[in-house]
Amino acid sequence: MTYRRLGRTGLQLFPLGFGTMRLPLKGSDPKQIDLPKAKQLICTAIDQGVNYVDTAYPYHGNGFAEQAVGEILTDGYRQKVYLGDKLSLWFCRQKEELTPFLLG
Repeated sequence: MTYRRLGRTGLQLFPLGFGTMRLPLKGSDPKQIDLPKAKQLICTAIDQGVNYVDTAYPYHGNGFAEQAVGEILTDGYRQKVYLGDKLSLWFCRQKEELTPFLLG
């Protein structure tokens, strides 16, 4: 596997990451993620060397992709990846509104 150093951090990342914006669905509702299929995709990617997974609160509706990633990255998979999660600032108009997004 070829990994690249991320700036001055010393982190070694695979050239491709796994984004969770469009996980497989059970039907047409974006909130109904097909968890077994999504887990198979993500874990296979990790097993093949991908070590960065990206998610965000708006993916698949408010927090559904984040929840799915949390359920998928079990059995030691969380320790194999760097996890990126983006904060969507349009949800927060005041500083106090950040807390639920940062702490769950």
